Amino acid sequence: MEIQNFDYVIIGAGPAGLAGAQYAARGGLKVIVLESSSAGGQVSQITELENYPGIFPAVNGTDFIMTMQKQAEAFGAVIKSVTVSSIDKSGSDFIIKTKDVEYHAPYLCISTGAVHRNLEVAGEKELTGRGVSYCAVCDGPFFRNKKIIVVGGGDSACSEAIYLSTISKDVTIIHRRDTFRAQKAVVDKMLSCGVKTIYDSVVKSINGSSKVESLTIENVKTNAQSEINADAVFIFTGMIPQTSLVEMLPKDEAGYIKTNENMETPVPGLFAAGDVRSKSLRQIVTAVNDGAIAANTVINRIHS
Repeated sequence: MEIQNFDYVIIGAGPAGLAGAQYAARGGLKVIVLESSSAGGQVSQITELENYPGIFPAVNGTDFIMTMQKQAEAFGAVIKSVTVSSIDKSGSDFIIKTKDVEYHAPYLCISTGAVHRNLEVAGEKELTGRGVSYCAVCDGPFFRNKKIIVVGGGDSACSEAIYLSTISKDVTIIHRRDTFRAQKAVVDKMLSCGVKTIYDSVVKSINGSSKVESLTIENVKTNAQSEINADAVFIFTGMIPQTSLVEMLPKDEAGYIKTNENMETPVPGLFAAGDVRSKSLRQIVTAVNDGAIAANTVINRIHS
């Protein structure tokens, strides 16, 4: 098997990985980013990115991430489309195995992100970006004074419903149980904001041709189905951090990788950045911050 040596290997070509690649390459490091699919991750689903500082008017997520990739490559970073099968460590070097090549480097960053837990219902995939969203801060303003549905029952769902209630007076939250899992204080605040509730119900389909028009829901106790009109549905049923390559690392209760402020894990030389990392806010701007900090730490370690 071919062996290639680098100063820094980054797994994941989302905003964290590409920002880290740009900083590392600009800092004189030999850096490669390994990505199993196309660059961007969740960013590629954004139709209009309007809350990233300095990007105005809004751009679509694909254009944004392709610009990030070109920028990193312009500084000398290598972006490779390949699936990583395993990670090992021998001495001071990490050994990142793919089908045909082993990549060796003293520093490694996990920037594999997290994926939304989908409802797996008809219409969800087809209407994502057309009324189906997983980010209220990103897409809520597009539905000002529209009929908004929130799906979920935890802290995230209730908190996002509170935020959406500042955008529209017609917000309804659907939960499969008869009580919310969120903290009582959060639920109380949500209800005081005028958010309407539908308990004991699940979404069976999201309906519409070119955009969301309605939802079919089912009562889990009676099995009765009904249809409710909607302009947007925000789904907050959890996230799944992509940590299968580094299951040995310490994680928080939700499964996100714990790091220090320099993005370092307890394994020397191993970093985590972006949505895969345990933190309070997961946005493009915070992912870019993580990637830059991790890369800067590596630069300082190599040049010290």
